[in-house]
Amino acid sequence: MATAVFQVDTQKFERQALQWAQQFDDVCFFQSNGYSDEYAQIDSLLAVKALDCLAYEHTDVFLALEKFRAKYPDKWMPGFFSYDLKNEIENLITSFPDRLEFPEAYFFIPTVVLHFKDNEVQIEAPDPETVYHNILASYNTTNEGVKETKNICFQKRMSETAYVEVFQQLLKHIQQGDIYEVNLCQEFYAENVVLSPLAVYQKLNRVSPTPFSCFFKIKDNYILSASPERFLAKRGNTLISQPIKGTAPRGKTSEDDFHIIETLKNSPKEISENVMIVDLVRNDLTRSAQEGTVKAERQLEVQTFEQVHQLVSTIACQKKAEISDVEVIRNTFPAGSMTGAPKISAMKLCDRYENSKRGIYAGALGYFNPKGDFDFNVVIRSLLYNAKKQYLSFHTGGAITIDADPKKEYEECLLKASAILKTLDTRLVT
Repeated sequence: MATAVFQVDTQKFERQALQWAQQFDDVCFFQSNGYSDEYAQIDSLLAVKALDCLAYEHTDVFLALEKFRAKYPDKWMPGFFSYDLKNEIENLITSFPDRLEFPEAYFFIPTVVLHFKDNEVQIEAPDPETVYHNILASYNTTNEGVKETKNICFQKRMSETAYVEVFQQLLKHIQQGDIYEVNLCQEFYAENVVLSPLAVYQKLNRVSPTPFSCFFKIKDNYILSASPERFLAKRGNTLISQPIKGTAPRGKTSEDDFHIIETLKNSPKEISENVMIVDLVRNDLTRSAQEGTVKAERQLEVQTFEQVHQLVSTIACQKKAEISDVEVIRNTFPAGSMTGAPKISAMKLCDRYENSKRGIYAGALGYFNPKGDFDFNVVIRSLLYNAKKQYLSFHTGGAITIDADPKKEYEECLLKASAILKTLDTRLVT
């Protein structure tokens, strides 16, 4: 593998490279949209054309990934974990139909990797010069922009009435002491949909730019993600998780935003949601951490995005030397912000009361890099599309605690759907 650096108009060349990449079966594009913290590593990165891949749908996924990583210890390895891998980790069962037909986990070794930063692109490939010129030569400006996606009307897998009924059942479980908190999710879907996944992703990224945005393609399956949440990262020997719990809409003015942020920061319900999940994540990390190193570095920080304000906490620890990276992920998966607490009890109740398979939603998408670090988001605020079946889907969810209000939680689900609906210029069927 050779490396070369080229001076480019980064935004323009990024669009050109993404269009060029669509000829390949395996494409992954990470975009941080200018958000950065002390743990950020990537501005934007494009990985294409699998040299080798791991597509898994059966048992022992984590063991298979250990072996796959051992074959390629110094390579970029983008991929994802489905939420339903919880069934492999714990004694759980998901019985809902698999309408999207994604693998339970998928990772690939790219032949070409492009790093975009400032006014440069660094190309890692067998022949970087040829890749650079092929991208320039293949670009077609007539393919830019979102193709019309008329008449997409999303159906609700769970009606508002059904949502409230389920909400009340889960509230009883909280009152009985079975759980403290649970994340109830619902699916919105459309059938017979033909669209341009790349163009839709690019518009979604404009409508809702987030730090863990990603476009992922495997043949006819697409993940178009505007995730704001980091599930788990490793930097050197440090493990970092940044759960989001607590959501409020953006205001129409900066003065509105100020009042909304103050209300969010001081809401007993939102604070309790976040604190419970912080405790859960600390407990999950303890299984992989050196004794006494798990700490909540920052709690209840407000982060502001295009559509919403969120409460974010940061938990970090030092990794035990004898624990592998894949074991670390297994020990913390799935993200506690998408389950509830206690985690296993909450997941069991989600399987019992939800009415659709989460699949990739609430799972994790990210990468292992050649230096031994990794970074995975939580797959939320994301469109999932099977082009062959013409099936388009997204989920939203929200936490239920003892003092939660079903109407407000349902409205929060719709708020979280707003960027996707705006991107597609569409609506929900009422």
